[in-house]
Amino acid sequence: MMQQIAEASPGPRARLTGVLYLLYFLTAPAAQLFVHRPAINIAINLIAFAFYIAVTLLFYYLFKPVNRILAFLAALFSLAGCADAILGLFNRAPHKLDPLMFFGPFCILIGYLIFKSTFMPKILGVLMALAGVGWLIFMSPRASRLSTLIEVFGFVAEASLMLWLVVKGVNFERWKEQSSAAGASARS
Repeated sequence: MMQQIAEASPGPRARLTGVLYLLYFLTAPAAQLFVHRPAINIAINLIAFAFYIAVTLLFYYLFKPVNRILAFLAALFSLAGCADAILGLFNRAPHKLDPLMFFGPFCILIGYLIFKSTFMPKILGVLMALAGVGWLIFMSPRASRLSTLIEVFGFVAEASLMLWLVVKGVNFERWKEQSSAAGASARS
């Protein structure tokens, strides 16, 4: 299946990424409605993380032409955050790290990759990078007065990216050009 996704055109792949991101946005908060029903809460969280893992892998393929190493590093941060959060659901995390330690850098890297891309609006990159910085600040005990503002900003940034991908996708011609240029530089 991942081979089919990797070979798919970036336009439909970008829209699929947006749809899966939307499904994550719908399922993750739904899990909070079932905090007092642990089995249902865990099941919904697992579904939400499955969506986020898929989004992570799709982002890797989408942004690989921009910078393969940074796209891979972003994917590692996101997958580590998902793994940490999933282990936390079952009280099996080997440490007490906040998953935002992984998702903050993920958002910063995705923001940078969007900003450096030629196929998406730079403002989305700026918003995502700032959201990533916000998630890292959010973990600070001194940020308690800013927590609501940071959460709202992070939500707006990620929702903007998600909606852009659903509605607009990516500029196929520019993605193709950037992908060809990345392939040519990798061969030389």
